[in-house]
Amino acid sequence: MKATLLSLAVLAMTATEVVAFPAIGAEHAQKIAESQRGKRSTLARSPRKKRVTFDAASQYTSTTGAHAFVPPNFAAGDVRGPCPGLNAAANHGYIPHNGVGTLGNFVNGTNEAYGMALDLGGFLAVYGSVFDGNLLGYSIGGPTSNSQLPLNNLLGLTGAPQGLSGSHNKYEADTSPTRGDLYLYGNNYEVQVPQFQHYYDALIEGVDADTQYANLIDYRIARFNDSITRNPYFFYSPFAGVLVSPAGFSFPVRMMANHSETFPEGSLSKEQLMSFFAITGKSGNFKYTVGHERIPDNWYKRAIGDEYTIPGFLADVLDFGEKYPPLLDVGGNTGKVDSFTFVDLGSLTKGVFAAGDLLHGNNLECYGLQVSQAALPDILGGAETDIGDLTQVLKPLSDTVAERLLGLGCPKLDGIDKSQYNIFPGYNNCPNGCSGYKA
Repeated sequence: MKATLLSLAVLAMTATEVVAFPAIGAEHAQKIAESQRGKRSTLARSPRKKRVTFDAASQYTSTTGAHAFVPPNFAAGDVRGPCPGLNAAANHGYIPHNGVGTLGNFVNGTNEAYGMALDLGGFLAVYGSVFDGNLLGYSIGGPTSNSQLPLNNLLGLTGAPQGLSGSHNKYEADTSPTRGDLYLYGNNYEVQVPQFQHYYDALIEGVDADTQYANLIDYRIARFNDSITRNPYFFYSPFAGVLVSPAGFSFPVRMMANHSETFPEGSLSKEQLMSFFAITGKSGNFKYTVGHERIPDNWYKRAIGDEYTIPGFLADVLDFGEKYPPLLDVGGNTGKVDSFTFVDLGSLTKGVFAAGDLLHGNNLECYGLQVSQAALPDILGGAETDIGDLTQVLKPLSDTVAERLLGLGCPKLDGIDKSQYNIFPGYNNCPNGCSGYKA
C-alpha cells in the first residue's frame, strides 16, 4: 500500500466521519462534560437528590420495526465480539447489522441507542478505528472481509485489521466481569457463565444506578485478584487495563439501566442484565447464546443532558481506584501465578506521573488521553517507513486527544518506557494486540 493512497483515503473519509460527528450537538456535549468535570459519581452525589428528570418520549429506545431484534448470521459474515452493548446495537440495527462500521456509525448508534455522550463515543470510535480497524472503521468482533470495511481493501497500521476480538492489550484486557482472561480461556469475547453469575448476584435490584455501581466494588476486586491467582500471563496495561477494563463494570449499570419516573438516573434489573448479555434460564442454571444480545422491550435510555461522558466514566474509574488503589497501578504476573509485580508509574512515564497522582484533579484524564497516543510507536513497530506521513494518517486521534486536553493543565507526556514491561510474558507474547498468545 502506498503512503499517498492511504493518506488521501483517510483524509477524504475523515472529512465526513471525524469532523462531522462533533457537529452533532458538540456545544451541548461540551456543556455536559464541563458540568460533570471533577464530580465523583458515587462519592459526591447525594442519594436523596435526583439529578435528572424523565421524559419517556425522548428516552424511549425502539426495539420494533427497523430496530426489531435480528440475530447475527455468522455464516454470512456477521461478527459479534466482546462488547455486549455493541452486539445488542448491531442486533437492533443501531449500528450496521454485520458488526462492521465507520466512526460515524458507532458514535451516532451508541448515542441513539444508549445515550452515550458524543465525547466518549467519539473517542472510543476513533481509538477503535486506529488500533483495531483500518483508520476509518472497525469490526466489533474479529477479522472481517475487506469488502465490509470502508474503502474495501484499505489496511490498518499493521496490516489486516483484527477487530475488537483481536485487541487484547490494546483495547480489551483481562479482569473482565463476564469475559474470561485470554490465557485461561483462549478468547476474550465469550461470556463465561460462572462470571456472569457473580455479576448477577452482585447486582442489587430496586435501587438507583449509583448504588448499584457502588455495590460492584467487591466483585471488581475479586476479579482483579482472581487474575493474579490463576493467570500467569495476567498483564494490566496503562490503557486497556487501568482505563478500559473498568468499563465492563460501569457500562452495564450506566448504559443498560432502564430509566423511569421512579429512577430517572436509571436502575438495572437482573432480567434486563440477562437480556443485554444473551443469557437465558434460571439463576444457577444459566445458558449463554453467542451473539444474541438484545435491548429489552419497553426500555428507556439516559436522558438528554445526562449522557455518559468521559468525565463521568473517569469519575467511576476513580471511585473504585480510591476504594482499592491497586486498580490504578500498571503491572502483571511474571510467568507464574501470584507473582504480580507493579510497574513504577514514575519510571514508566519518565517522571511525569506517579500512581498516587491519578487520584488528584484532572490527572487521570490527562494520563489516559496521553497514554492512548503513547502506545502508537509500540503498536506500529516498523510500520512507520511503510505508511509514510503518520502525522496526517493519525490526525483523527491526535485532534481528538488535543481537543480533550485543552484547558486541563496537563503535564506533557512525551512517551512511555516500555522496557518496564520486559518481565511480563502477558505483554511480550501479545505486544501489538492479539486474539491468542504465541505458542
